Amino acid sequence: MQVQHILKEKSEDGVVTVVPGTLVSAVAQLLSERKIGAVIVSKDGKHAEGIVSERDIVRELGKRGPASLNDAVDDIMTRKLVSCTRGDTALEVLGKMSTGRFRHMPVIEDGEMIGLISIGDAVQARLKELAMEKDALTGMIMGN
Repeated sequence: MQVQHILKEKSEDGVVTVVPGTLVSAVAQLLSERKIGAVIVSKDGKHAEGIVSERDIVRELGKRGPASLNDAVDDIMTRKLVSCTRGDTALEVLGKMSTGRFRHMPVIEDGEMIGLISIGDAVQARLKELAMEKDALTGMIMGN
């Protein structure tokens, strides 16, 4: 399954972004309220400058304690983004995520964000693919 199909199955909320300079505490609250695992840092909502995940926040809390919640998100965001395009497959996305040990990937085309894929989205898409393959093979074996 391609990323474009995964995006069609996701809610129409779009990519949740915060502007540079947003406090880490505000990002933590947003992640909690929206029940999401990451936000994109972007000045205009179209061009990704970084990504901040719940893991990033927890790591900073572990290193520096509660004082890190008063820092700007710019201080903890991952700036070197690994992204995908609509044409990438769920398997390719899972490979990149596994290699990079991260769980969220922006979908970028022509320099602009068009979506955000989570590892859960990619796993779900892959499971659907495998179920379809199983059904097709079962049908062939049974002569259907």
